[in-house]
Amino acid sequence: MSSSTPGDHAPGHDHGHGYDGGVPPVLDEAFWDERYRSSDALWSGEPNRQLVAEVLPLPPGRALDVGCGEGADAVWLARQGWRVTAVDISGTALERARRHADDAGREVADRIEWVRHDVTTFEPGSRRFDLMSSQFVHLPGAPRDTVHLRLAGAVAEGGVLLIVTHDPTDLATSVGRPPFPDFFATAGEVARALPIEEWEILVAEARPRTAVDADGRDVTIHDAVMEARRRPATSRC
Repeated sequence: MSSSTPGDHAPGHDHGHGYDGGVPPVLDEAFWDERYRSSDALWSGEPNRQLVAEVLPLPPGRALDVGCGEGADAVWLARQGWRVTAVDISGTALERARRHADDAGREVADRIEWVRHDVTTFEPGSRRFDLMSSQFVHLPGAPRDTVHLRLAGAVAEGGVLLIVTHDPTDLATSVGRPPFPDFFATAGEVARALPIEEWEILVAEARPRTAVDADGRDVTIHDAVMEARRRPATSRC
């Protein structure tokens, strides 16, 4: 789902263009590699605005960046002092991400571990993270909840889960969202999939912003922003 506004999207998760017919494409490694090869730079190179807004107040720790694409979010996090594990299915995207990190300097590049893996099957293992960020990774309903819960399990006590997607109301605008409603969820729907005894919901809202559609018109669209903090075990009911 692309936009003319810099820094609005997680690299590597645009579902908005080049889809013919009413059947969603298979979003596998070949699809994403071809998508990235279609342009020298698929995204702006700037970090996603909702990530910046929510993470700037947090103390740096270990972060998991799911669907990192060309690496703008991972590099920004590393610049802030985070140690980042950045995951994406596309080898082409990760090559660009590594170059982006190298251009940022050795200190930044050394803070990032790049992992080539399908985010729908990625297993964090025993590692725990102070931040898990998923920016504009759109999945259909049932797999979406399964993937979110698996990744949420890797968040440390007191850590933050930040999931940002395009709000379903965007489907009624002229920005060119794909006509697959099952790939969209409100922030409230994402939050309700989390066990309430384990998570404190900090934010669950649709945030408006202005984008430019294919005809050059300003359009108000919304980001579905869900932020939750994992409760310490001693505070759970």
